This record gives sequence, C-alpha cells and structure tokens, in this order.
Amino acid sequence: MESLFIADDGLARCGWCVSAPDYIEYHDREWGRPVHGDVALFERITLEAFQSGLSWLTILRKRDNFRAAFAGFDFDAVARFDAGDAERLMNDAGIVRNRRKIEATIVNARAALALQEAHGPGALDALVWSHAPVAGRPRPHAVSDLVPISPESSALSKALKARGFVFVGPTTMHAAMQACGLIDDHLVGCHRAA
Repeated sequence: MESLFIADDGLARCGWCVSAPDYIEYHDREWGRPVHGDVALFERITLEAFQSGLSWLTILRKRDNFRAAFAGFDFDAVARFDAGDAERLMNDAGIVRNRRKIEATIVNARAALALQEAHGPGALDALVWSHAPVAGRPRPHAVSDLVPISPESSALSKALKARGFVFVGPTTMHAAMQACGLIDDHLVGCHRAA
C-alpha cells in the first residue's frame, strides 16, 4: 500500500498496516506513541534488532515470548545471563532463535546497565530521546516517502555503539525511533497523525 486505507470502522490508516489485524492494532495503539523508561526502550531496541531481516509481524506475534525469555527486558537480570542462558534461548521455539541476536541482547543489557550505573536511572531514556528530531518535521504523504535512515538515527546508532551496544545500526535505530514516537511517521490523513 502506498498511502492510506480506510478500514471497516471508517478510519484512515497508514497503508503499511493493512495486511493483518495485529498490524492494525499495533498501528493504532503503539506505533509512533512516545515511549519512555529505560526498560521499555531496551525492549523496543531489542525487538527491533531481532526484527532485522524479518517481518515485524513475526516479532509482534512473539513479543510475549520474548518478554518471558528475556526476564521482562529487565536489563539488570539479562546482563547476568551466561552461555547457558544463551543456549537455553537458542532452544526456545517461542522466540527468534538467532545466536548473534541473542548474544547481542545480553551485550546490550550489560551496556544499558553500565550506562545506568554511570549516569543513574533514566540514562538510556535520556540518551535515546536526546536524538529526537526537532519539531516541525514534515509528515509523509505516502509510504514511499518514508526513509529507512535519518541523520538522527545515524547519530543515535553511533552514540549507542560508543557505549558498547551492538546490533543498533542506523536503519534499526530509525525503526525504533518511529516505533517509540521520536519520529512520527503517521501519514498525512491517518487518524493517528498528531
């Protein structure tokens, strides 16, 4: 879908969410709404990393399993995971069983914990939100207007990597920034457009 679609409820929505009811619910309730808090942002960064190369719908449908597998994304707990935990997760059919992504989640939990220990609670939140674009960014008119990388996502990727995070490339961070409301890419005319 290139632009908007009108659902049975009469609401105009971004065309990318037309393919499944799960997408519609995610679009309406979460995508583009501001997310704050270290644990919530750690979860979104982790899920976006797992999504790399896959459909977001796959991740969305496994999200509760990811939460269970990764201790509710409590990065203090995940930071203590060891090789045995990584092996356990490789055998968990409820999540995406990709060793590099599992190991990256553990590395990122340790980096998030180190960031919090150095700068206090809210440090990951502050770091992520310090890369939000300035207000007044034009809203896209069509799905084809959406970009996969922005100067802000490149800067956030660089800042996270400098603090020991991995699997946080500019494209992954752009998707996270869209999902977490830093970049509001609801199309012009979408009922969720601010």
